[in-house]
Amino acid sequence: MQDNAMSRWLSPLMAFCLSFIIIATLAPIVGIQVDRQLDFWLLWLGTMLILALPICYLEIALAKRSKTTALNALSSLTRDADASQKWRLVGWLAVVFIPFLAGGMLSNASQLLGHFAFNGIAPNLLFVCLAIVALALSFAPRQIIVGLSVVAVLASLILANILGTALPAWHVTAVVFSEWGSATVLALVASGLGMGLYWQSSLPVLKQQEVATQTALPIWIAQLFAVIAFAFFAANAEIPSFTFVLAVVSVSALLLNMAREQLLQRQLNIAIQWLVILAAVFIWAIPAISPIFNTLLMLWGLVICLIYAVFAGWIMKISHLRKSMNFSNELFYNLWRIAVRVVLPVSIILAIISIIGQLL
Repeated sequence: MQDNAMSRWLSPLMAFCLSFIIIATLAPIVGIQVDRQLDFWLLWLGTMLILALPICYLEIALAKRSKTTALNALSSLTRDADASQKWRLVGWLAVVFIPFLAGGMLSNASQLLGHFAFNGIAPNLLFVCLAIVALALSFAPRQIIVGLSVVAVLASLILANILGTALPAWHVTAVVFSEWGSATVLALVASGLGMGLYWQSSLPVLKQQEVATQTALPIWIAQLFAVIAFAFFAANAEIPSFTFVLAVVSVSALLLNMAREQLLQRQLNIAIQWLVILAAVFIWAIPAISPIFNTLLMLWGLVICLIYAVFAGWIMKISHLRKSMNFSNELFYNLWRIAVRVVLPVSIILAIISIIGQLL
């Protein structure tokens, strides 16, 4: 009974910590950390409803259908749908993206640490130290890593409000097209959706639940709380920055732990497993590539979400997902299906165009 209760809480707690830390990593890239634009935050909350919620249900529905981790599940899901094996590529894109994202978060944390505490040390050397700690911590039991992440994130929030400098006042500006790309990135990529992490962490609970809402909705609510919490956070003082770095290391360890489990279940050669993980993390140690990799991070995450939306909305059989989701009302299923088949793909494509447009 205690294991079941712990499993039930694991995904929402993980969703809050993961979303908060990735948001804090990506927010400076999209320019919302300092400039508190009320119109952008409302747009972001809107994308959490129309984009993040449907894809959160999608992830849980695929988990219920496959009953195994994302990378391992694509083999059976494509067979069930009589689909090409090429669709299985999304599983590999996602599992490599997980350590790549962890590397990006650690790179951001190393720059923050260098700014406040170790000015004389090159950021890439600080990054290597943080990455080694995260890799070592990733071998701890997952419950311990999640617990440490929760404590570190809460400490960061509390200390940022007590010891940090005052944040700028909220203000309203005109909404521009480029903001849609930023809002979509923060709603999908920064929520950890499309990577199969909630799929993976929810498997023990899903075996005992018949309705997807019982799992998907708490995860989405936890992500929403992370968005709201970030509105009152800035790691702009020494002590909050230290606790934030600890939170980043803990969440990165969690990501590496879960990526390794997916590769193990796929029965990939152990040497190739470590090559994938280490290469995806330590490539961030190369100086002067952060701008390129930050953009790649956003585009890569959106492409994963786009492929899953097209696969679930257009390739999979209707009856399979309807049974997995088990909505109490057919209307809810139809609304979800419209969101996944039309709203999500169109929105993600517009976001990709917006991000590329900012580069040109």
